[in-house]
Amino acid sequence: MFDFIRTHQRMMQFVLLLVIFPSFAFLGLEGYSRYGGDDNVVATVGGQPITSEQVNEGHRQQVERLRQMFGGQIDARMFDTPAARQSVLEGLVAQRALSAEVARNKLSVPDQVLQQNILAIPDMVGADGKFDGERYKALLAGQGMTPAIYESRLRQDLAQQQLSGAIENTVIAPKSLTTWLAEINEQEREVQELRFKAADFSAKVKLTDAMLKDYYDKNPAAFEIPEQVKAEYVVLSMDTVAAQISVGDADIKAYYDQNQQRYSTPEQRRASHILVAASKSAPAAEKSAAKDKAAKLLEQLRKSRDPAEFARLAKANSQDPGSAEKGGDLGFFGPGMMVKPFEEAAFKLKPGEMSDLVESDFGYHIIKLTEAKPGGKMALEQVKADIAGDIKKQLAAKKFTEMAETFSNTVYEQADSLKPVADKLGLKIETVAGLTRAGNPAAAKAVYNNPKFLGALFGDDAVRNKRNTEAVEVAASTLIAGRVIEHKPAAKKPFDEVKPALAEQVTRREAQVLASKAGQEKLAALQAKPDSAGFGEVRTISRSKNPDLRGEAATAILKADVSKLPAFVGTELPGEGYGVYRIGKVGQPAKPDAARRTAQEQQVVGTLAQEEMTAYVESLKKKAKVKFKGAAAAVAPATDNPAPEKK
Repeated sequence: MFDFIRTHQRMMQFVLLLVIFPSFAFLGLEGYSRYGGDDNVVATVGGQPITSEQVNEGHRQQVERLRQMFGGQIDARMFDTPAARQSVLEGLVAQRALSAEVARNKLSVPDQVLQQNILAIPDMVGADGKFDGERYKALLAGQGMTPAIYESRLRQDLAQQQLSGAIENTVIAPKSLTTWLAEINEQEREVQELRFKAADFSAKVKLTDAMLKDYYDKNPAAFEIPEQVKAEYVVLSMDTVAAQISVGDADIKAYYDQNQQRYSTPEQRRASHILVAASKSAPAAEKSAAKDKAAKLLEQLRKSRDPAEFARLAKANSQDPGSAEKGGDLGFFGPGMMVKPFEEAAFKLKPGEMSDLVESDFGYHIIKLTEAKPGGKMALEQVKADIAGDIKKQLAAKKFTEMAETFSNTVYEQADSLKPVADKLGLKIETVAGLTRAGNPAAAKAVYNNPKFLGALFGDDAVRNKRNTEAVEVAASTLIAGRVIEHKPAAKKPFDEVKPALAEQVTRREAQVLASKAGQEKLAALQAKPDSAGFGEVRTISRSKNPDLRGEAATAILKADVSKLPAFVGTELPGEGYGVYRIGKVGQPAKPDAARRTAQEQQVVGTLAQEEMTAYVESLKKKAKVKFKGAAAAVAPATDNPAPEKK
């Protein structure tokens, strides 16, 4: 029991990251309702409003969470869409409906379960092996929460998991369905290919200037030179702020002295134990029987002179499943990692000594100390760089808030140049040329490629009046403002300039048409009079195996009617020509893949569980009388750094 909790912390971290934290984007937003009136209410659940601010904040948290999960290696623009915000809104509604049902059913989560989940939060156990309460509070403060708020929401999330688990974990997939799907997936078809290559028909294409001009006129976008600007921009980020901050040795020493626990390692113990389980609420008779059993085991151990006797009795009698199979071994642990009675007894023992009976909320323990590690303290020089980094981050976060306001105000108030804001905040003015409304694909990660910034940069005020854009938040703690230096409107390349390229494109297009026509004629002839002449080697394909076949061909073959063999099917292969396929045999593999079938069955169960949960949530939404107001699907993104309207 103890060993399971301690040795499965990483699993609990995944539960927390993948199940608990995502719901903060939904349940963690009730406090925002005070910012919105009736005008920005986008939905109500049980009469309680959901505002556009809540949706926008949920969306922001969702993107930031993804950024952290993938180490910043995501393009936030992919998620900055009305559909993404609608998804957040739907999630909010679902979570509110689930919360109401949890309350109706009076579902609760014991304190012990809540504590286990909190202890499993990544990086919350310091180098000393203790739960770092200060770091815990700092992490929550960074998300605008106190421990009380977080623990209340975590308890609610876990209660909701009880509700959803009762639905999802009871789904059973009919054997007939899974077998039928497996046989469809495994079905094998023997095919031969006859390909009509577009390249073989190029010589038959007769080009004329009229054909080229017609293609040129009907496809203007293909020959357009997009609108472009040359622009200046300045960026204020946490990195630029941190670069302006220096941390002295005196600050580092003071921080080190004030956080001694963080840089000290307490003594640790390694022990084995035998647990005879008896819960705190067990009847007196049950507790008495457990104590008698433990006492007999202790007596047996004290009489034995065999060092291996403890491990043998632990395997046979201990009711802690995590450690029993290891002879009772719990590994190393420090202060605060075991329940108090257990810890007090273990830390009084010397290596090789065995305790008397120790009673805890879990029952009766016999503890044998096997090893002890003395505590230690890291020298200042060992942690100096880390401390400097921590101090710099804290100071930068505070300074960034101040500088961000100055940045936004200055680019607006002195809108004819970026030099004032650059001089005031010590920033560098950068220049980019050839920038289009779609950004610069060659520099995909460049900060100026953000859609919001590009929209501001190509706005009328920026293009016509050459005024600064507003400050735009393009990433967490990153602001950018720009100014157009030169503007080139969209233009079309002259016909004579693109004529050679046009000839190639039109030739390929016409060759494709000729190849498709020849292939379709051959297919019609084969369907009227089956023949195998001209076809290639026999290949076997299935939905999981398509050797050397394009997707279009495989799809056509697997969808073909095979009630009568041989069957013939054809499909266009864009850019390559046309393929005709002869299906000669259909069957099942001699030996089905058992592992694949098991995986498919699990997928079916997962899909059915998802559908059941969706239907259940829909019923809860009806019960909660959910109402959407206005264009709920088009929840507008909030302006991150609003500026007064320019006059």
